[in-house]
Order: sequence, then C-alpha cells, then structure tokens
Amino acid sequence: MPSSLGSPAHTSSDAEKSSAGFVHAVSAAGRLLPSASRWNSIEIDFNIVPQSMNGYDSIPSRFSKSFDYDLTITDRKYFKRFVIISVSVAFVILALVLLIHFLPQKHTHHVPPKNLTLALSQALMFFDAQKSGHYPKNSLVKFRGDSGLVDGNSGNAHVDLEGGFYDSGNNIKFSFTTAYTVTLLSWTVIEYHEKYADIGELEHVKDIIKWGSDYLLKLFPPQNATSDAIILYSQVGSASNETDNTPNDINCWQRPEDMNYQRPVSRCGSTASDLAGEIVAALSAASLVFKEDTKYSNGLVQAAEKLFEIASKVDSTNQGTYTTNAACAGDARKFYNSTGFEDELLWGGTWLFFATGNTSYLDYATNGIYNSSVAKEKSSDKGVFYWNNKLTASRVLLTRTRYFHDLGYPYEDVFVSSTNMTDSVMCSYLSKQDFEKTQGGLILLKPNSGTTLQFAATAAFLSKLYSDYLDLLSRSGVNCKSDGFSVNMLRSFSMSQAYYILGQNPMKMSYMVGFGDHFPTQVHHRSASIPWDGRPYSCEEGAKWQNSIAANPNVLLGAMVAGPDQFDNFLDERVKPWFTEPTIASNAGLVAALIALHDPPRNSSDSNRFNLGIDQMGIFGNIHLVPAGS
Repeated sequence: MPSSLGSPAHTSSDAEKSSAGFVHAVSAAGRLLPSASRWNSIEIDFNIVPQSMNGYDSIPSRFSKSFDYDLTITDRKYFKRFVIISVSVAFVILALVLLIHFLPQKHTHHVPPKNLTLALSQALMFFDAQKSGHYPKNSLVKFRGDSGLVDGNSGNAHVDLEGGFYDSGNNIKFSFTTAYTVTLLSWTVIEYHEKYADIGELEHVKDIIKWGSDYLLKLFPPQNATSDAIILYSQVGSASNETDNTPNDINCWQRPEDMNYQRPVSRCGSTASDLAGEIVAALSAASLVFKEDTKYSNGLVQAAEKLFEIASKVDSTNQGTYTTNAACAGDARKFYNSTGFEDELLWGGTWLFFATGNTSYLDYATNGIYNSSVAKEKSSDKGVFYWNNKLTASRVLLTRTRYFHDLGYPYEDVFVSSTNMTDSVMCSYLSKQDFEKTQGGLILLKPNSGTTLQFAATAAFLSKLYSDYLDLLSRSGVNCKSDGFSVNMLRSFSMSQAYYILGQNPMKMSYMVGFGDHFPTQVHHRSASIPWDGRPYSCEEGAKWQNSIAANPNVLLGAMVAGPDQFDNFLDERVKPWFTEPTIASNAGLVAALIALHDPPRNSSDSNRFNLGIDQMGIFGNIHLVPAGS
C-alpha cells in the first residue's frame, strides 16, 4: 500500500528551531517529503516507485516517513559524491537480489524429460514382463516365455492359479498387491481413457488389467462360498529360507520359466477382510473398464458382490488382516504386512457403489466403516496412498462424487469431511512443515520405508487428478486452515515428482529403466539378469548372475526401481533390492502419474463430456439417481 506523505509530528516550526540541515526520506509515492529548511532541500527522485495514482496519500500514517539526523553538510560536492556512491551501491544490491530471485531455482522449473508418451508406453511394458502363465506370443518383451503353468497344483492345493503377475524381482505372486494394481490401473482408465486412446495405449492397458482381473476371479471360487464361509488364495510361491536349503522363490535365483521346485499356496478364510475388500475394489473398478463387454463386466460385478456380501457381514470381532493368520499370510508379512482392514472395506464398498449404482454399498462406506478407517489410520500413513492405505484415495473418490454427482442426505457429512481432508492432504504435499523433501526435491512421505519413489508417484497422481477436478469446477485453488494452494501449484508439484523419477534429480538418473540415457542397469530381477539364450539355468547357475557386477543382459523396460534414499543417493547394485528392485504396485503408481500428467488430446470428441482429457461423468454411469436439490 502506498505510504502517507509524512507524520503530523514533523512541522515547519520544528525545522526552523534546528541549526542542522535535513536529509529527508523519499515517500512511497516517489517524492521527497516536505521540508521547511531555510536552505533548499535536495530533491532526489529516482522514479523507482511508481507515482501514486490514488487517494491514499491523504491517509496519515502512524509511522513517520521523515527522520531528523544531527548532521551538517559543508560541501555539496562531497555530498553529491556520497549520494551517487550510495545510490550505486543500492542499485548493485537490488540487482543482486533480483538476479537471485529470477535465476532458475532448484526444483521450481520443470522441463519435460523428452516425452511422457514414451515414458508411459515403457512403464506399461513392465507389466508384460511380469506376466505368469501362458505367455502371449505377440509380446514385445522377448526374454519371457511360459511359466507357472501348474501353479495351484503342487503340495497343499489343487486349484487352477495359473496367470497373474510376478510381484517383483522374485517369482512370488501376491494376491493383495495384484488386486491393488488392478484397482489403480482401472481407475486411471476410468478417468483418462481418452488420453490412453489418443496415444494408442488403451487396448494395451486394458489387456494388462484383464490379465490381472482374470487371475483375481480364480482366487475366489464361487462354488466354494457359502453364506458364512469363503476361500481366498493369498499367495503362490514361498519366500521361506528353509534350513535344508530347499529351493524356493527367494533363495533360488532362477527365471520363472526354469522353476521346478514346489510352489505352495496360502489360503485364507472369511476373516481376511483387507484382502477381500481389495479384491472387491479391483473387480468393481475393472467392471467399469470393460463395461462394453457386458458379459465379462457383469461377471466381475457378480463376483465382487458375492465376496463383499460375505466379507462385510463377518462379525467385527472376527474381521482382520490377512497377514494376521500365518497360514493365510504365507510369507506376505515380510513384504506386504497389512496393518488394517477398514480402509480396504471402505475402498471396496465405494468402488462397488460405482460399479452397481446400489446405494447400499455407499451407505456401508459412509457409515461406520468410514469413521473406523479414520480412527485406525496410522499416523505414518496419513496422506499416503499405497498398497497398505486406501483412505486417502477413498476420500478423493467421495470428494469427486460430492463435486459432480452430489447425492445429498444422508451422505453430506462424510462427503464434506472427505473434501476437507483431501484439501488438507494437498496442502500437506506443498507444505514444508508436513512432509520433508530431499535436496533434490523428492517428497518423503514415508522416510523410513526405504522405497521412496512409490509414495511420490501416487502423490503425483492424486495431486494432478485433484487439480483436474478443480479445473472442471472452474476453481483456481483452495484455502486450507493455515495455507492454501492453486491448481497450478498442484500441477507443478505433480510434475516435480514425476520428472524427478524420470531423471531430473541430483544423480541425473532416470529411475525408470530404459528411459533416457542414464538408468539402472543392475535391476534386482531374475528374468532381466539371466541371459535369454535358449538354455535353462539351475539355482546354482543363476546365483552367478545374481552376484555379478555386470549389467543385466535383458533391459527390463519401464520398470521403476525402489529409488534413492532420503539423501538422493542411489546405488545401482543388484544385490541391494532396497535400491534396485521394481514391483507391480509401484509401477501402477507411476503409470497413474504419467497418464494424469500427459497432455490431453488436441481435438476432443465432445467438449462437454471431456475436459483436460478426463471423463467427468463416466464413473457415474451406473448411478441413476437425481442429485439432491435438482
């Protein structure tokens, strides 16, 4: 605000009583303040401050802008020299300040690393490399073949569990992370299918989702389900390190095509509420992806409803996590120890509502299970969306419903709560107080986890997705309790995290294999590290490749490795999986971030339906209710 011309305390009579000359301060209007000195004042106007064009000059300030100095000027020549030098120094300081301010700041400018279309295409190819079962002949991944064809028929089980995905660099198939991956990839298609179609990847991503959903249907055989019982298969393969050195999926470094050891199956009952909820979410979300294939879509919904009916009616004292029971968990607790089940039931109920339009599922999600999810959320998981915590993402979905298909009573309390908490999470991503960032700009959502990139990727996805929601509402930003954010700030944050992963980091390394000129070459991955030369390798022979310091003979295109530590340091060593191992759950987050950030098609087929490449109303296609207030 322009300052006043001076303080009433300084009058001409005051000046006349003093024998000293006065040097007066320049007002914010750019003029010398009035003087009543007997000898002429020196007017200095550098035109640094624009001339006042309003009436604020008439408003007296409570701060005096004129100061009396007990100083006598005896030689105008030296005084002018002093003024010139002082002004020159001031200009130099101002120039330095402006230079520092406008120089490119670390982490604040984001130049797209090559192109996101290539990055996205490669990220999807990683899932092709993880496929188990009869391997597609037309796959672009040439170092993979048929594997796991007898999964489910060895040792303790006799069921068809062929298919699905190997979880990471080992040959275990975890149902929990497979379901999470299918849910997240399906969500991206529901929101951004126009973008996928525009770059020619829609059928590709749908093929990946169907590969996963086909497998999930096998985990829940309907004929084995009764009104109070259920069978869920949670894992194929073993991570146990047997004392007798019996080969298994951890101590044997072998391609899946060469496996000939026993692969036990872990089986769960009705109390594996988290696993059931995640599978319900996956089948429900996938049904929306394949809505044009009515038969397949309906089959997914029917399986999801049957599973949810049993899981949601289990007495609360018997509900729990699948990793609580040793027989159910297998070795999953070593890698994916679930810490709660309420968020998965909330997640599953919400997606089942979208899949069916049946408000009873929304009732379930927004009543007790929502509050239980909030109460049970670990402090270290707040604001984090990943395989173990779905509350943040569920709130985004409920907020989406409030924004674009508000159903009013009796859901408004949970809808408003979800919106407020979603806004708060977005603020926390941008705040320096809530989450720390590395010197290179990577957000540390779970700094003690050791796998930094997976959390940053989903944060990038949610922030860009939410910015698109706000854009559809023509909102430029949101105010939080102590701060706020603009749509552009959210997008800038999202880009900063994705571009860090793709190479804009202190290591100058793309953490997605095959992208750019510098990326990890010793990825912790059995198939990638053993030559594809037409001959099988035993466990002992494979160990040679595991411990080799040579680059992998096969490039695992599109795999996002675990990533650097909290100091931006990264070691490209195969024997250090906490740096170099990829997982399907992490890559799903990367795909989500990349498609959200990808440019929308230039020519939208229907500008009222699509905006920014996002399908505003498609997720509500099965909800045939009139919004409240209509």
